[in-house]
Amino acid sequence: MSRVRDDGRVLTQAATLLTSVLMLGATHALAQEDSTAGTIEEVVVTAQKRAQLLQDVPLAISAISTAQIEERGIDNLLDLKALAPNLMVSRYPNSNVVTQVAIRGGVTINGAMYWEPSTGLYLDGVYLGKAVGSVFDVVDIERIEVLRGPQGTLYGRNTMSGAVNFITRAPTGEFQGHASMEVGNYGHHVEKLSIDLPKVGIARMSFGVRSENRDGLVNLTPGSPDTELDSRDKFGARFALGLDFSDNFTADYRFDYTNVDQTTPFSQLYRVVPGSSPLFQSAAPYASTDRLDTASTNWPAYEKLKLTGHALTLEWKVNEDNTLKSITSYRDLHNDDSVDLDGTPLTIATANRISDFDQRSQELQWIGHAGRLDYVGGLYYYKDDGYTFNPHVFFFGTDSSQYGFGTEAKAAYAQLDFGITEALTLTGGLRWTDEDKHTLRYKTVTGFGAPIPRVTAEKSFSGTTPMASVSWKVNDGLNVYVRYSEGFKSGGFQGEAGSAAEAVIPYDPEEQVTWEAGAKFASAGGRLQVNTAVFHNDIENMHVNRFTGLPGVSVIRNAGKARTQGAELEAIWIAAEALRLQLSYGYLDAKWIEFMEAPAPGQPITNVANNRSFPHAPEHTVSLLADAKFAKTAWGELRGMADYSYTSEFYAYPYQLTTVDPTRATAGNTKVKGYGLLNLRLTLADMPLGESGTGELALWSRNVTDEQPPVNFIDFGPGFFANYTLAYYQEPRTYGATFTYRW
Repeated sequence: MSRVRDDGRVLTQAATLLTSVLMLGATHALAQEDSTAGTIEEVVVTAQKRAQLLQDVPLAISAISTAQIEERGIDNLLDLKALAPNLMVSRYPNSNVVTQVAIRGGVTINGAMYWEPSTGLYLDGVYLGKAVGSVFDVVDIERIEVLRGPQGTLYGRNTMSGAVNFITRAPTGEFQGHASMEVGNYGHHVEKLSIDLPKVGIARMSFGVRSENRDGLVNLTPGSPDTELDSRDKFGARFALGLDFSDNFTADYRFDYTNVDQTTPFSQLYRVVPGSSPLFQSAAPYASTDRLDTASTNWPAYEKLKLTGHALTLEWKVNEDNTLKSITSYRDLHNDDSVDLDGTPLTIATANRISDFDQRSQELQWIGHAGRLDYVGGLYYYKDDGYTFNPHVFFFGTDSSQYGFGTEAKAAYAQLDFGITEALTLTGGLRWTDEDKHTLRYKTVTGFGAPIPRVTAEKSFSGTTPMASVSWKVNDGLNVYVRYSEGFKSGGFQGEAGSAAEAVIPYDPEEQVTWEAGAKFASAGGRLQVNTAVFHNDIENMHVNRFTGLPGVSVIRNAGKARTQGAELEAIWIAAEALRLQLSYGYLDAKWIEFMEAPAPGQPITNVANNRSFPHAPEHTVSLLADAKFAKTAWGELRGMADYSYTSEFYAYPYQLTTVDPTRATAGNTKVKGYGLLNLRLTLADMPLGESGTGELALWSRNVTDEQPPVNFIDFGPGFFANYTLAYYQEPRTYGATFTYRW
């Protein structure tokens, strides 16, 4: 431990030095003449199913390029954190393979697989159906697009708050590649390899692999079933095949594979009210509000995930103005985890989750252009099936909770862009969606409650989501727009229902209406880019998670009406050729208009909106980036980067703000305080190595200031006898070095 503390002091000094160097580099860069300044690269996105310049798309969208993905160390969804305005990406409390993605206050808190996410995740145009398995390493990412606001027309299901697109690199047909080795503290090491093969006939091929290992962040005492918690042991692979049958017809196949076998995060006991119970009195000494790096448990902790994905895209350019595209996919997931839910060596609460899930989809697109008219039309089909075995062991008994779930969805959509003049464009779109849901619930118990016999149910949901916008190109550097859009998330069933009656009663669909206005500005010299947006969302029947107090029972409730509104700002400034500055800021005002619930048992249902917190809705999100080029030498180019993100305080659950009902949880017990993260990187790039190769050496540190606040909670509430609350903490400071060879 003393060595770690010494390393920490050395790293703090190094971080201070690097920050000073960055500032000196910035001062030097600003002092250069304007004639040496670079320009901002034009970013091409496919947010509207066709290639467009980012600045021309009339919606709030952030694009993260290949260079920034590498510099910021982005390997999966969790690494996005707060990089876009009003975006917050969190780990699910007791898992490293499940995410909670919040955009503009829209979030799905529960990670159980019968839940539908509020943000649509896409990999090369393929929708990823569940939050479980969303933390997979995407090998060879070319670009990430974050679309904010409902994308109900072109994307459809479960894009209430927005969509995140991961786009991987296409095979080039030329022999090239890169390999890298990364090492760091806590035994961290990552190996990557990406190779493009020479074109053979009509075939272009590439493949990539990534392996990551890390020791646990929490050591376990002798006698515990494991030696550590929160470790990493992951392997990811990707294969891409492009077949150029002709100039007008191509086929692209993508295969991705993820294998995870590691330990879960530590469920640290944060708060307990022992009362007169000897068991909870025994648990109380293990409670701490400071992050622990040594703990004791008595239940195995592991998470094992196997995920495979196949996608085939056929593209036929019928003529210069029309293209037909087919996207066919199949994905299969198996997840097996075990969690010590009480954070102590006592048997208070444990859980296992064994899930099997598969999905398939088929999409047909027609993309075309005729005079002043651009159009996109499509048909979409999606089907998934899953089953989860979720047994628990509690201090007063056990259960064998099981649930099955499935969806069959069909949709048709169209969007038209008509240029009234060269400067003024009208856009209209419409999507029709029909979804059939089915469920199965079964539960046996010992020691408490009543068993649930095997029950099944089915229900159909449908919705129509329009979109309309007006965009005006004021001049070559300024576009403004106004956009109206709607979102639809179908209803479903309570997979973890506490009774047979509740298991077969569906909850209602969630619907959203959004108004958005924005402006996109680029300076004449190409050195400054500023994008802004303001938005207003009205949400009906928002799906919220509520822990009932019964062991292992969380339910979905339609909360009534909610309103979220705010503003967003993104700016890039090339201050000089050697200095690039970026700013991302989001402001969010989220509140309940109607939250129908009985204030306390026995009282009539009434509107308690003024006494309910809004979950995962921080008022402020900020991201800052400074990227400086210090010098060019015979050994390569010396660069430095400082990357800072801040998320203001937020509530983890939609609980009562003021304690009216002492039998229910209070929101303040799981309030996450605001916190910031600083990452630094010093790179020697473009090192000449041989005739055709270059090298890159980077020294880096993440969470430089070693911030370690709780960033998520689980609150069992008064219904679990003792206000038992678990905390999950920000990872401590990490540091290391990465060497990359490119050829």
